[in-house]
Amino acid sequence: MGISFSQVQAGAYALIFAEEAGIRRLPIVIGTPEAQSIAIVMEGITPPRPLSHDLICSIWKELSIELIEVLIYKFEDGAFFAELKLQQNGKEYHIDSRTSDAVALAIRTHSPIYTTEEIMQKMAIVFDEQSPANSSEQFYQEEGEQEEEEELTDLKLDILKNRLKDAVNEENYELATRLRDEINRRENKS
Repeated sequence: MGISFSQVQAGAYALIFAEEAGIRRLPIVIGTPEAQSIAIVMEGITPPRPLSHDLICSIWKELSIELIEVLIYKFEDGAFFAELKLQQNGKEYHIDSRTSDAVALAIRTHSPIYTTEEIMQKMAIVFDEQSPANSSEQFYQEEGEQEEEEELTDLKLDILKNRLKDAVNEENYELATRLRDEINRRENKS
């Protein structure tokens, strides 16, 4: 769906995935180089020299390797895990990959990106397309924008849930992710 500048983590961005025919959004934090590699393709920019992901795709083309799909299959210790499903001469290969690299390769090869229902249930944010606060604006945010710097651990659970709704309506997925994680942490303690 897009890339958002991270207001939470300096030098990081969030990939925003949209559920096909659904209202859930999955934000995944990635680093600056990966975000640039993805944004270049999304913006239709051709760099003067191939980037690493372009090089990999060129090698695949020469060796008749096809990226069938990317599967984001696990979330553990704050990181998403992905797998590339490749095919060459009728033989299938499953290769472990960082999620950001897998996405950068998938968008270059127009390959589908999937995840599990379990990840969507635990990590996705429900996004109401009908809300007047929401629109189809780009997901890039100004670097100078500042986020409230209060400790989430000091807030009551009902306040966190209300702030989560507000953050989603404002398309502030970084804050929404932090709020969701804090809510999940507290609810899993109970």
